[in-house]
Amino acid sequence: MPIVVVATLTAKPESVDTVRNACKQAVEAVHDEPGCQLYSLHESENTFVFVEQWEDADALQKHSAAPAVSTMFGAVGDHLDGAPDIKVLQAVVAGDPAKGQLRA
Repeated sequence: MPIVVVATLTAKPESVDTVRNACKQAVEAVHDEPGCQLYSLHESENTFVFVEQWEDADALQKHSAAPAVSTMFGAVGDHLDGAPDIKVLQAVVAGDPAKGQLRA
């Protein structure tokens, strides 16, 4: 069963470009990781949100230890306004199943 993750990073106002660039570099590397079904980056003001879908828990665990993640968090660490907020979610399917959940 796919695993969905939403990760939110808030950049310090003076560090938005630095955080954006580090996140964009991570996206390219993560797309090549086994089990990655979706890894998309979104931005609003100084907040960056990753919406992720992983094939299974094993793929997510491997991603968490992958070089792209370590490199990104190493690059953005001092540029964040607080700790990242990372949530692993379970789908609550309602309404039209084709529109009520992420799909592989």
